[in-house]
Amino acid sequence: MAIRMNDDGAVLVIGLGRFGSALASTLDDLGREVLAIERDPAVVAKWSHRFRIIEGDATNPDTLEQVGADEFPTAVVGVGTSLESSVLVTANLVDIHTPQIWAKALSRSHGRILRRIGAHHVVYPEYDAGARVAHMVSGRMLDYIEMEDGFSIIKMRPPKDIQGFLISESKVRERFGVTIIGVKSPSQPFEYASDDTRIDAEDIIIVSGDSVLLEQFANRK
Repeated sequence: MAIRMNDDGAVLVIGLGRFGSALASTLDDLGREVLAIERDPAVVAKWSHRFRIIEGDATNPDTLEQVGADEFPTAVVGVGTSLESSVLVTANLVDIHTPQIWAKALSRSHGRILRRIGAHHVVYPEYDAGARVAHMVSGRMLDYIEMEDGFSIIKMRPPKDIQGFLISESKVRERFGVTIIGVKSPSQPFEYASDDTRIDAEDIIIVSGDSVLLEQFANRK
């Protein structure tokens, strides 16, 4: 019997390993309606108090039909321990014309297969986490988000040579090719940066730009 959801933005999450469970619980915290499919009864019992979840095998198209999976605008394939299961679940979602399919991949070759069969978005949680941490431990970055086409956004402590200056005075964009887009001063709310924003030593700054230039800027003393 199909399960009716009340949210037009409801998300179907298949597989509640570390990735799938973190994603589903965060969506639930954000107020999004979630339906999860998981075949391990112990995992189903663990998460049944948080969001709607059914025990089933999504590699079987009948399972998706029974829960009304074709009504969901977005589905996330969190299955990661079995490449075959991941591919089968993704193919089943493609067959029912799910508008947005996000799929977890364990490797680049796995990701290529998922894209070829119709996944709209492929994510690499372990690779992305490793790359993010590598950037953070190599300099004064506090956080790192890589977007696309070499563009990134970082959170960092300001280099000494811009501390105590207005952004217009330090000429960060002209000198380093990156843009300070926000500043968080101690005990103050985040504010968008302007030419008249002063950068102090205790501040945290949000900077955007080319990934290579950001790395160089973040490694300044």
